[in-house]
Amino acid sequence: MDFLKVSSKSSPASVAGAIAGMVKDGASVAMQCVGAGGVNQAVKAVAIARGFLIPTGVDISCVPTFSEIEISGQSRTAIRIAVCVHKLDPPQLSQDMPSDTRK
Repeated sequence: MDFLKVSSKSSPASVAGAIAGMVKDGASVAMQCVGAGGVNQAVKAVAIARGFLIPTGVDISCVPTFSEIEISGQSRTAIRIAVCVHKLDPPQLSQDMPSDTRK
């Protein structure tokens, strides 16, 4: 499986666009992050992607797991985040979804 590699320098909006595009194409989505900054950017990307997808009748959630990977010959612990896709019923689009309260 290929992973979207997310670092602390990744743009959450760009990663969100990639997530939304892959979901719309029916592809499975998984991200790999090393470090708190990378995990932070990945979680923000999932939140932004939800905003892109919910109006189309699709919601997403994520499932994090630990993974040991090798970088430059050293073993590191990464977080892998699988994105799960959920089809929404039409009544849920307007009734059950919280609105964005950021100003």
